[in-house]
Amino acid sequence: MAITPDVKDWSWVVERACPDCGFDPSAVAFDDIPALVRERLGSWSAVLARPDAGNRPDADTWAPVEYAAHVRDVCRVFRGRLALMLEQEDPPFEDWDQDGAAIADAYRRQAPATVAAELRSAADEAVGAFAAVPEALRGRTGRRGDGARFTVTTLALYFAHEHVHHVWDVEYRELS
Repeated sequence: MAITPDVKDWSWVVERACPDCGFDPSAVAFDDIPALVRERLGSWSAVLARPDAGNRPDADTWAPVEYAAHVRDVCRVFRGRLALMLEQEDPPFEDWDQDGAAIADAYRRQAPATVAAELRSAADEAVGAFAAVPEALRGRTGRRGDGARFTVTTLALYFAHEHVHHVWDVEYRELS
């Protein structure tokens, strides 16, 4: 069964706290983002080791493996967007249909152990790329096709929120 696509614009998470997961961009320094993301990787390893990692908690919610595959792909997409921002002046980002990717790549049928390893690798690469950005380049900009503009700093915050929020999705939301 297909999940209803998420069509919300989440770019506001770089300006104010997320009422769901509690991520507060004003409390996160750029240089702290690599540690924040790496900390969440431990949670993903534990979640994906669960025997129910491929089970959806209800018809409208992704299974943990689907969330993890999404976050893996977020790492890849954001690493590419960061590279564009550092190579070009205010580049447009290629549109990414996250729900289309979940269907096309059959996230739900992917092996949790494989997704865990791929997520760790993709996150390490993305975190390394963000950590290597000199302070003088953190104001460089890029833009999505819908007009949302990001600086390197706000892109990093959005990236960090993805990790925090989706760990919350699989560890805490399911319990409430």
